[in-house]
Amino acid sequence: MEGLLHQVFAGLANGAIYASLALALVMIYRVTHFVNFAQGELALCSTYSAWALIEAGASYWVAFVVTVALSFAMGVVIERVVIRPASRAPALSVVIVFIGLMVALNSVAGWIFGYSTLSFPSPFPAEPPFGNHYIGSHELGVIAVTLGMLGLLYVFFRFTTLGLVLRAVADNAESSRLVGIRVERMLGLGWGLAAAIGAVAGIMIAPIVFLDPSMMSGVMLYAFAAALLGGIDSPIGAVVGGFIVGVLENLMGAYVIGTELKLTVALVLIVVVLVVKPSGLFGQPVAARV
Repeated sequence: MEGLLHQVFAGLANGAIYASLALALVMIYRVTHFVNFAQGELALCSTYSAWALIEAGASYWVAFVVTVALSFAMGVVIERVVIRPASRAPALSVVIVFIGLMVALNSVAGWIFGYSTLSFPSPFPAEPPFGNHYIGSHELGVIAVTLGMLGLLYVFFRFTTLGLVLRAVADNAESSRLVGIRVERMLGLGWGLAAAIGAVAGIMIAPIVFLDPSMMSGVMLYAFAAALLGGIDSPIGAVVGGFIVGVLENLMGAYVIGTELKLTVALVLIVVVLVVKPSGLFGQPVAARV
């Protein structure tokens, strides 16, 4: 029973990361109707930046805040310089732009920081909190930080004018433009927020998986599965799907297929969702008039 509870709590910690990245994927998808294949590489570059700041002598939380701010700016710049010029291109060309951005960011990160595995510090104590044996301090901290970030995002989108405007653009960009909303500026804001969310996820998971240029490949596969499971157009679904995938991954890896084959859980889940319920648990089915 103790082992089962540990796997569930560890899965919730991983699920918090997947929920964050899935939410970032959903945000970009809602405003572009494309999956941002470079989301993991954006998080990777942000994590390397935080590592460099810590190595230079900055405290963990100072590096955390600075990196999130820099990541937001990086997302805005990428949208303006790379994504916006290709926005009116054919769909296949836009997909190639996303894939090219992913490869370019990964290569730049490896070129600057090298391809060796680096350790990333955790700001949380090494000892489990309250003497329990079910969840570690870092896992509990990951859940707390992620839930805090999700709470701030909820307040932003629900109760601020800027958040409501961004939601309007995500729902219908053309109608928003007709009523005078600066859609391009809102798209840049959406990319900045998605990059900042990815930065938080990357920094939180780096102490668990270690830091190297391939760190986010498996993580993004789970995040993509979470986004599909919850609904690729549903922010709430992305969060719920992230936690479900995190727990399912741990339980399947520990008791069914082994840790070496855990990645197949995400692959099977992606195929099953696309075949059985493409809109996901909370997504809206797409209907086209013919």
